Amino acid sequence: MAIDKRKLTIQILALIGLGLSVKLAMIYYAANYNKYALASFCSINDFVDCDGAARTTFSQFLGIPLAYWGMLFYLTTLFLTFVDKLKKIKFLRFLEVFKNPMSYIAVIGTFAFLTSITLAGISIWIIKKLCILCVITYFIDFLIALIAIKGWKEYFLSYKTTVIDFIDGAKKYPKTFIILLISAITLLTVSEVTDCFLPHVRKTKEIRRYAKMTENPYKTNGNILGAEKADVVIDLYSDFGCPMCYVHNIMLHRAVKEYSNIQVIHHNLPFDTECNREIAMTMHPGACYMARAALSARKQGNYWGMSSLLYENHPRTDAALTLLVEKLNMDKDKFFKDLNSKEIDDELQKEIYHTYELNLDSTPTTFINGEKTIGIMSYEDLQKLLEKHGAKKRK
Repeated sequence: MAIDKRKLTIQILALIGLGLSVKLAMIYYAANYNKYALASFCSINDFVDCDGAARTTFSQFLGIPLAYWGMLFYLTTLFLTFVDKLKKIKFLRFLEVFKNPMSYIAVIGTFAFLTSITLAGISIWIIKKLCILCVITYFIDFLIALIAIKGWKEYFLSYKTTVIDFIDGAKKYPKTFIILLISAITLLTVSEVTDCFLPHVRKTKEIRRYAKMTENPYKTNGNILGAEKADVVIDLYSDFGCPMCYVHNIMLHRAVKEYSNIQVIHHNLPFDTECNREIAMTMHPGACYMARAALSARKQGNYWGMSSLLYENHPRTDAALTLLVEKLNMDKDKFFKDLNSKEIDDELQKEIYHTYELNLDSTPTTFINGEKTIGIMSYEDLQKLLEKHGAKKRK
């Protein structure tokens, strides 16, 4: 029996592409979910960086990693090269709807290649990260589409043939077509809306949602945030000029509203050389000024009310800070006297020294009953951590 060299070549290319897609899926999950993973072999520098590309939001489409889409394409291509043999099997006769498999391969191969070109443009000009393995699959997609056709006339006819065959198949097996269509739409809708396959993307979207809030909707006044006698104590080390600390502050306020036995204790770690002499350069100008403002507000029983306003407004002058003091109905003269006092300065220095005794060098850093977490987490992960330590939801 004569060997169909075109089909054999396409099968070999599809198998290579499938192997590369599996490897890309492994890189994707290692880069996003394994903090102890070593850099992949194709992360060579800042530009040629498979890991860096995998960590961007462009590494997925409709809530599904691009590597999975690649596997689907290559598996579909392999299926189409074998479909003529498969439909001869009695219980697979419904596959007779696939009348011109090479035409379908040409069409989906071209679509895959055009998509690849778009992704290449995004990699080079937007995220500025190039994935070498991805580039290889782009060439494989092009070769598959090229080999699937015998000439340009046949190539353009393949689109018409594919559409006609698709319509004929839908007419012949309408129930199967509707079930498959509804299943695909449901899966893609769920994956896009819930990001169930992409928890790290869901976290990014959630953080962005909180970051867009112009004020803390869960804010509260007073010196105590949460229960006076708490089973779960959250020690928060943050900087009022830190954008992620702003987000974290909102999440913790929300947690206090939802859990009855937790308390948040704030510790200042300003990345500002005005008061923090342990750092080489100022990262958040005015952070020391705001930290003193919070400590001064505590003298009048409203540390947390002032804290939320500081995160939201970032006052850098006495005039700007006066508006916040007036908003909280505090004694303005006493506040500014405390703000410029040695007592407040000493208190701030004591807090800064304490953070370095703990070897802390980033914000936000959180200790929940002593368990340390660096950086921000999703609210869902925060809930899990709180409940792990015994936090109880309000009834």
